[in-house]
Amino acid sequence: MGNPICHFEIGCRDLARSSEFYSKLFDWQINQQQSAGWIRTGEDIGGHLKQLRDDQRNYVAVYIAVDDVQASLDKAVALGGKALLPVTNILSGQCSWIADPDGNVIGLFKETPDTA
Repeated sequence: MGNPICHFEIGCRDLARSSEFYSKLFDWQINQQQSAGWIRTGEDIGGHLKQLRDDQRNYVAVYIAVDDVQASLDKAVALGGKALLPVTNILSGQCSWIADPDGNVIGLFKETPDTA
C-alpha cells in the first residue's frame, strides 16, 4: 500500500469569499485561522497519473466527489465560478472542471457504481 494523499491546498485572494463558495458548494466545514482556512471534507482522497503529450502543459487538478456532476457544475456557476469542461463520461464515471472565483481549476467527479 502506498502513501495516500492526505492534504490539498487551493490558493485564493479573498479567504472569506472562497470559504463561502466551497462551504456552500460541497458542504465542507471550513475553520478560518489568520490567513488560512482549514478544510474538513470528511472523505479520503485518491488520484492517478496521466501521461502528457508534448504539446500539453503540466497541471495539477483536485477532483471532488459529488452526487450529481451537472447539478454541482450549475451550482458552481451560480456561486460565481465558471464551467470549464462540460459533464464528460469516462470509463469510471463522469467528470467536469470548474474555475472558482479566483480562477483555480477544480474537477468534479462521480464514480460509476459498478466501478466502485
